[in-house]
Amino acid sequence: MNPSGTQSPDLPIDARPPRDRVRRAVLAALAAAMLAIPGRAPAQQPAPGDGAPREVLLQPGDVVRLNIWREPDLSGDFAVDEDGVVVFPKIGPRNVTRQSPDALEAQLIRAYREYLRNPSIDVVLLRRVNVLGAVNSPNIYAVDPTTTLAELIAMAGGVTESGNPEKIEVYRDGRKVPIEFNPRTRIGDTAIRSGDHIYVPQRSWLMRNSGIATLISTSVTLFIALFVR
Repeated sequence: MNPSGTQSPDLPIDARPPRDRVRRAVLAALAAAMLAIPGRAPAQQPAPGDGAPREVLLQPGDVVRLNIWREPDLSGDFAVDEDGVVVFPKIGPRNVTRQSPDALEAQLIRAYREYLRNPSIDVVLLRRVNVLGAVNSPNIYAVDPTTTLAELIAMAGGVTESGNPEKIEVYRDGRKVPIEFNPRTRIGDTAIRSGDHIYVPQRSWLMRNSGIATLISTSVTLFIALFVR
């Protein structure tokens, strides 16, 4: 009621006292700051590779791990060159492009029968990938295609405190390759090839300094609130 006895009309928002408008602005700024501070990351959805492994085929840049029982001089790791050729002891060069490890194993058993009686041979395909970025031991690793992404990162010493394991990227010939995966995804169930770079980026400044960001935001808000009283 005003002094004349009539009811005062509601003031429009812009006509309200400056203190109310400032407080509204402070609350809005505080809410925006709190939303900007990262919380718990959302759960990752299953990616391809969580089911039965698909067949992997040899490609240039891969490594053939050959184990011939009781023949250490013939066993070892042999690189697949850019033409898809591997040079094996005694039997010489063999084109292995687009062959599965099982198919190559059968081929080598037939070839080594000329030199060995009933050869027992085991063939394992290895992918050579370079793990870079925020990991403790960046390096080139030769891994079995059944190795998961989490196991590969563990081989590289794990992610550093500043690393972001939820934003891992794959690069090929200097370009980012769009590959969908999660920590349980097997290397052989992705489009990752030998020679690819698996990069673990750093977390954003806010994520690495969430405590400082919260402290600054709270301090600024309290200062403004005290100032406008």
